[in-house]
Amino acid sequence: TRGVGARHSGSVTRALAVGGAVGGGYGILGAAAAVLLGDGGPGASPPRAAATLAAFGAAAALLGALRATGAVEAVARRTPDVLRDGLRTGVVVALLLLGAGAGAAGIALAVAGGEAGEVYAAYRTGVAGQAGMTLICLAYAPNAATWAAAYLVGPGFAVGAGTVVRVTDVTVGGLPAVPLFAALPAGPLGGMGAALVGVPVVAGLVGGWLLARRRLRQAAVTRSPLSWPRLLGAAALAGPVAGLTLGLVAELSGGPLGDGHLARLGPVGWHVGAVAAAVVAVGALAGAAAGRSFLGPPGSRGR
Repeated sequence: TRGVGARHSGSVTRALAVGGAVGGGYGILGAAAAVLLGDGGPGASPPRAAATLAAFGAAAALLGALRATGAVEAVARRTPDVLRDGLRTGVVVALLLLGAGAGAAGIALAVAGGEAGEVYAAYRTGVAGQAGMTLICLAYAPNAATWAAAYLVGPGFAVGAGTVVRVTDVTVGGLPAVPLFAALPAGPLGGMGAALVGVPVVAGLVGGWLLARRRLRQAAVTRSPLSWPRLLGAAALAGPVAGLTLGLVAELSGGPLGDGHLARLGPVGWHVGAVAAAVVAVGALAGAAAGRSFLGPPGSRGR
């Protein structure tokens, strides 16, 4: 972005051009690497390598270009308040749910530490092999966090063909000796554990409350009243935004691991997105209404 003189230009078009240019370079490098592998051993499809690296390169470069050009701020200033607040709240709630998933996965793995240690010991590869297995587990930590978020939302995820891991149902088959899989629940949650199904609603409530608090602060600065339709419209929009975000992340977190039993791994993106959209919308509306009622000026709470 600096090289083409587009810094602080506020141009979305120039940001897209920068992202496309960098993505094209990544795609060429990916195709060249796949060709250099040849056919004598492990190989890769040049078209697929080019498309994959181009997509990642373009997406990452676009994020940097949008920041450097200031296009995000320029677009935000022209975006209606309801849409802007709904987008922000939905992304915040999605991040809260992913964070909750990361916490749940970490706690589950800590509780199953003994079983995970036995998996490590079974490899008998020494310190170097155990270090390599640890790196593999760390690389898949974002996937584990996303799967745990899908578990909390409700649809759950699969760890093989014909399997399902949900709060109300756990059916798994043979699994590879990977320490992360030691954190899988042994069966449906009961008792206090069933309260985990309320996490998405709580995340929506928090997002709606934060939305109301931010809008009330802005209204106090501008000395203008905060209308209920604007607030509740943004809260309702947060549901689909959070659902779309979580659904996309869930879809990207899965994929086949070979052609056998593990040909299906991870959650179904649209299942997670649909449930999250409905649950978050309800929670965000309730949180926004509560925040507006309790945090607003006493004389304006009824208006």
